[in-house]
Order: sequence, then structure tokens, then C-alpha cells
Amino acid sequence: MAETDTPAPWGTDTPALSGTDTPALSEQLCFDLYAASRAVTAAYRPVLTDLGLTYPQYLVLIVLWDEGSCTVRHLADELRLDHGTLTPLLRRMEVGGLIARRRDNADERFVVVTLTERGDALRQHASRIHCDMKDALGLDEAEFAALQTTLRLLTARVGD
Repeated sequence: MAETDTPAPWGTDTPALSGTDTPALSEQLCFDLYAASRAVTAAYRPVLTDLGLTYPQYLVLIVLWDEGSCTVRHLADELRLDHGTLTPLLRRMEVGGLIARRRDNADERFVVVTLTERGDALRQHASRIHCDMKDALGLDEAEFAALQTTLRLLTARVGD
């Protein structure tokens, strides 16, 4: 392959910006997404703290409430987390009595995660938390649906 056929490293096909041409923080979509994510996660914190949960633990429970049990691999895919992040999280949840982990009987390479009674009992709070968070956003149903559609489209285009 000729040197000219090699793709340029990321960003080298764009002319360099001078210090005065650098987009301001207020013009950066990445910052708006970051700030919104932190604000929404922080809105969950008080109610989840009262339940003894972190936000990532709550997300694990949501998947398990919906599916009953699943493999660690499936959880990682659903939550878009790598195994190095998910495994310690699951370990803490198991120590806390929220979940149980066991090797899959059909294929011991896989670990199956299931809810315990204590983890399943927290399900009673899920609808209230969901409604409270929707209210905190101050969006009507159409705005909420449009935002969710846009975020999912963005994730599909940019993400995994």
C-alpha cells in the first residue's frame, strides 16, 4: 500500500485551529452530554442511597427484574460495561445479599447471575423511582420519548 493510501490518524485531516478558533466549552456537545449524565445520575443518588444502592447496582437490578437471571456476559452487553468494571460490582452486590452468582450448568464457562429475595424485594420501589425521575426531568411524554430516541440513536451511531 502506498503511503498516500494509508488513512491519516484521527484529526489530521482537519486543519489545525489557532487558540482563538478553539470551540468554547459551551459549544461542545460532549460537555453537554457529560453534564446531563452527571445531573441525572445525581438526581437518583438520594433515593438509591436510602435503599443502600449505587446507580450501577440499580441498573443491574433493573436488568434482573426484567429477565430474572442472565449471564455476566449478557449483563455486560446490556449495561455497556466491561467485565473489569462489572465483576467487582457484582461481587459487592453478592456480598450485600442482592444477587447470587453460579456457574452455568450447561456451560461452566459462563456465570449466571440471579436475584436473591432481598434483591427482588427492592423491585417494589422501581415504579416510584422511575416516575420520580421522569418528573424531575420536567419533560412531557412526547419530549421524554423524543429525548430517549435521540440518545439511543446517538449511542448506536457512535458507540459499540
